[in-house]
Amino acid sequence: MQKRIILSFLISFILFQANAQQITPINGVYTPEHTTYAFIHAHLIVSPEEEYSDGTLIIRDGKVVSSGTGIEVPHNAVVFDLKGKYIYPSFIELRSNYGMPEVEKKKKPLKPQYIAKNNGTLYWNDAIHPQVDYVNLFNANAKQSEKLRRLGFGTVLTHQYNGIMRGNAAIVSLGENKLGQAVLKPKGAAYYGFGRGNSTQLYPTSLMGSIALFRQTMYDADWYSNGNQSPVNYSLQAIADNKEIPQFFDARNYQAVLRAARLGEEFGRSMIATGGGDAYKHIEEIKASNIKLIVPLNFPKPYDVSDPLDAQYISLADLKHWELAPSNPAVVSQSGVEFALSASDNPKMFWKNLRKAIRYGLAPEDALKALTTTPATMLQSENLGTLKSGMYANFFITAEDVFLTDAKVLENWTLGQRNIIKDATTIDPTGNYNLNFGGVLYQMDVVQTEKGYAVSTTMGGTKEKPQKGEISIENNLMTIQFQNGNHQHEGPVRLVGKTNYKGKIIDGKLQDAKGNWSDWTAIKQKAISLTPYGDSLKPILQTGKVFYPNMSYGDTAVPQQQNYFIKNVRVWTCDSTGNYRGYVMVSNGKIEAVGERASTPEGYIEIDGTGLHITPGIVDEHSHIAIKNGVNEAGQNNSAEVRIGDVINPDDINIYRQLAGGVTSAQLLHGSANPIGGQSQVIKLRWGSAPEQMKLGDIKFIKFALGENVKQSNSDWRYTSRFPQTRMGVEQVYIDAFTRAKAYSEQWDAFNGATKKELKNGLQSPRRDLELETLAEILKGQRYITCHSYIQSEITMLMNVADSMGFRINTFTHILEGYKVADKLKAHGANASTFSDWWAYKFEVNDAIPYNAAILSKQGINTAINSDDAEMGRRLNQEAAKTVKYGGVSETEALKMITINPAKMLHIDDRVGSITVGKDADLVLWSGHPLSVYSHPLFTMIDGTIYYSQERDQQLQELIRKERQRIILAMMQAQKNGEKTQKVKHQEQHEYHCDSFDSETDF
Repeated sequence: MQKRIILSFLISFILFQANAQQITPINGVYTPEHTTYAFIHAHLIVSPEEEYSDGTLIIRDGKVVSSGTGIEVPHNAVVFDLKGKYIYPSFIELRSNYGMPEVEKKKKPLKPQYIAKNNGTLYWNDAIHPQVDYVNLFNANAKQSEKLRRLGFGTVLTHQYNGIMRGNAAIVSLGENKLGQAVLKPKGAAYYGFGRGNSTQLYPTSLMGSIALFRQTMYDADWYSNGNQSPVNYSLQAIADNKEIPQFFDARNYQAVLRAARLGEEFGRSMIATGGGDAYKHIEEIKASNIKLIVPLNFPKPYDVSDPLDAQYISLADLKHWELAPSNPAVVSQSGVEFALSASDNPKMFWKNLRKAIRYGLAPEDALKALTTTPATMLQSENLGTLKSGMYANFFITAEDVFLTDAKVLENWTLGQRNIIKDATTIDPTGNYNLNFGGVLYQMDVVQTEKGYAVSTTMGGTKEKPQKGEISIENNLMTIQFQNGNHQHEGPVRLVGKTNYKGKIIDGKLQDAKGNWSDWTAIKQKAISLTPYGDSLKPILQTGKVFYPNMSYGDTAVPQQQNYFIKNVRVWTCDSTGNYRGYVMVSNGKIEAVGERASTPEGYIEIDGTGLHITPGIVDEHSHIAIKNGVNEAGQNNSAEVRIGDVINPDDINIYRQLAGGVTSAQLLHGSANPIGGQSQVIKLRWGSAPEQMKLGDIKFIKFALGENVKQSNSDWRYTSRFPQTRMGVEQVYIDAFTRAKAYSEQWDAFNGATKKELKNGLQSPRRDLELETLAEILKGQRYITCHSYIQSEITMLMNVADSMGFRINTFTHILEGYKVADKLKAHGANASTFSDWWAYKFEVNDAIPYNAAILSKQGINTAINSDDAEMGRRLNQEAAKTVKYGGVSETEALKMITINPAKMLHIDDRVGSITVGKDADLVLWSGHPLSVYSHPLFTMIDGTIYYSQERDQQLQELIRKERQRIILAMMQAQKNGEKTQKVKHQEQHEYHCDSFDSETDF
């Protein structure tokens, strides 16, 4: 029997050794530690849904054994009697670079890389490195981990903030564990971003380029996974391998969040976006996108508005964001969007901002959930987020409710390892004391403040005003200083002492103003509840309202569609019916009826247009407003793959300004940095809407360009090595690109027409090339070209190339020498969109004349006047009027140059451009003749919705004035309350033009 017992013990010991899997060399005697810890009488929060006022937590070997009430404490356990202290599951940080080396600053331009091992390659662009496993770069950092533990965090998802496809983030513990124990999951998530990081390759130079590169890479990965794996590409293989792990996208504002959501939907990946700090601006659209959020607890400081001259430079958008940002977590929570909270943007202010968010409506239980169970769910982790049996023993201890008081983290246990916070007060010093020294009795109050603790004293039995003093505490050692009014120890006194008897008594030595020492004792009479900021913890009942957009001239709600009957007005139809005095009836966003006489039907808003004029909404064929982070993707001579539609900025004030000028539709064009630019986007100027809501159908256009901007020989040094450097080279770019596009199209036609036998025998699909796919659409007549042009020789050249390749140029824009080649344009079937009278602003426009539009029009060419300029877009009616003066164009034809003619060019004339029954109700009511410099729009309507009116504009100006004043006063009060401020920065609005070469690479 004894032998059996010994044998059983040996087998058990061997099995234990095998299961322990000790791989770290032992320098000394092996001493296995299997200590059991029991925490009793704690206010135990097991999870956001499970809480016990007198709970017990048992842990062993880094995991929770049991938690709850009625739990028997093991006889061999080390017991911690917490007597009412709080235990919380440790927080999880999902956006961190903890333990990561600094991002290397590269100097030399990179070329496509190759790995010699197994003849494999990496992706051609260095901003794409999904093959990086950040666990290989991880090195635990004691200072960083201690700071995060102090905040209550026990686990982080860490990676480098670098690149578009960044690689695999690792889930690591914040304990002082060995490396093998610290790493909980090497591949915790795939991380993406919009900035190219430290890549020195020229492409991409814009946000739309970054998105295009992401999109192309994803398609390449799909193609690679479908059997096209020779040679091995480690980058593309990593994308395929990591499809099932959590997908995180580093986004910095609500627009970026929506872009990440669209990319996730496009490629069937459920994205988690880190950066919903202003999600409140369009929370309904974010909710509809089904994206999950990581909301940063980083609220802007109030501006220093002590100088009213400085205060005028603060935009209303910044003022309102300062006011509304603290309510953002509550808005996200109440919307039903799944979210986690992050301290990464401002860890020093984490607790203050978290409690501020709670004051602004975030429920404490939702805050706890967003820091524990939700991030654990996002990481697909079964061992994190709660203190239920089997979970990692990650928790922290506080003296009070950490969400509703200023209680500090006293201890933070990670994987069952105890970490004592060095300067946390283990004894709560707050309370009312009887203080005795020198035979005199004082009343002493110690309270907690925003900056720590404060003390005030009053001599016993007197009605004197309390003397405020200073107090500092480190562990149990307390130092108090105050001004004493008692004649025996008159002047400043300094008391140093230690707490004992569980903090109820403090005693020590006192030194008075004369340097004399004596004893002192303080006995606590009454505890003071930890309410650190007094009234500042009370809920904020009301804040300002969100504007749409949340800036100047935004409103508290998006305008609504209504039915209108506009009577007694001069109607400029811009169709075959001409113009006459009559009425326009609008119903359900459409033009229901147009005529000379009718009475107002029931249910319609009547507008008397006596003495007024009504026209179709102005259509701007060439605009660069409402574009985010770069109008040019200048990194390549052919950027057909990039899309303006990916980077619409609905918060551009120029949208409102151009509505005030009567513009209702516009083509947002790529710049002129390359012969083949990017895909354009036709929009309606629906002010206050989200990006996708501004798009006008799926009309496919692309920007081409000719001239000095294209060849770049006199440009920034970064581009002078890029082909082409001459105008001759531009032609070769077109010939080469379309030759390859034809071959590409033929490959796909062959594959799509393949027989089952050919497919069975292994016929592989061609690689989807977004650049060539776009050009193939042109060859098939599915996409239209707008070409930036000036000189007749180049205009002729491109038409010859198009004729030889079998496609057509839809529109030559600018075309300042169009009058020289009007006959050729007519024969080719091209439209012409020109300036009214621009010339001499650079050498290649020296032959421009103001008669250009009139000559082109009289030759039977569909001609339009465009802006290409944010300011000019506000007065296109006046630009069109110039054609009446220069060339004798009729008023009706001049008006058509900014309405129906550009609508035809953009292939949207079935919807807009004229006041015709059945078309969209895009209308402008003018104060006088629409071509007069003295006239202005009284309202601008899109789809039966008035987005601008002169009357409402006056009301908005008053609203702006009041809103600014209200918020500035609130900032002044915040400054008086001791909040740190930021300096006012004088910011100028950035306007894009064709030749804007902003190399914006970090978004």
